[in-house]
Amino acid sequence: MLPRFQMRKRKILAQLAAPDEEYHDLSPKGSIDAPIRDLIEDINGLDGLVTTSSCSGRISVFLEGRRADAYETAPEDTSLAGPGGKGGGGAWLYLSHDPIATSKDVSSDFMTLFGLKRGPPLDGRGTSSCRYIHLKFEPMILHILTSSLEDCQRVLTPALGAGFRESGAVSLTPSKTGELNPMVAVRSTGYSYDAVIGYHNDSEGNIALVDENYLKTLVNLANERFHINTERIARFRSALLHQYQAQAVRSSSLSVPEWEDAKARKRRKREEGLARQQALKAQGVSNRESSKAETSSDGHLNGMFD
Repeated sequence: MLPRFQMRKRKILAQLAAPDEEYHDLSPKGSIDAPIRDLIEDINGLDGLVTTSSCSGRISVFLEGRRADAYETAPEDTSLAGPGGKGGGGAWLYLSHDPIATSKDVSSDFMTLFGLKRGPPLDGRGTSSCRYIHLKFEPMILHILTSSLEDCQRVLTPALGAGFRESGAVSLTPSKTGELNPMVAVRSTGYSYDAVIGYHNDSEGNIALVDENYLKTLVNLANERFHINTERIARFRSALLHQYQAQAVRSSSLSVPEWEDAKARKRRKREEGLARQQALKAQGVSNRESSKAETSSDGHLNGMFD
């Protein structure tokens, strides 16, 4: 039977190999993000690594779900949102894994793009049960299953060096069979942000709390951070591939020679001995000829003058 890691990697790669029209995952988009397809393929091509989930980085507008404290007694069939606002009727109003095009010559209309409209302000009516609308920027996050602690370290080192400073590993305890397959999360939350830009009014829909200029400021900020995110992904990819190329070189230099029987070993040793003798003999002739040439030229050996 294959080791647990190899079985899981084989299953994941089979899923990823499905045609685009058949592949679907649990992300809002339902497939691998185009900006990191090459990175995913590179990682999955390395022995000891396989990706389990990923997001290349995104800007999103999200409407929170219904919270438990919005009801004195919630109906049994009512789904409610968790602490992050997901579930309970929460919805993505906008989602992009690429920067949003802006132009100085054309007036923006992010209000429409994000599904917002002008309406009555909250006027202090905001409570913990209010369904807010968030505009978020989130950098790349990547989960990589590794076959050993050594592979885990070879992922963490370039991740931290590339700027994904909140990266870390879990599943560091061996299984019942003694196998140890740490999961590495490559991530950085230091340049993410979450801004409340509106709220949901049951009678009037999604109401903006900010104006068009402020939305444009947030979009410009997200576009700048997309650029930072792209640079860090490139540094991580380069450093990770370098780690494995260097490891391959070290492994080949330390490789164990193929087994040979006694006769083959004796023949090899004799041939090596003859080769050394010929090399020494040739070197001795060369040294004598060199000494004669130096002595005849100036009367001193090795060009040393009194």
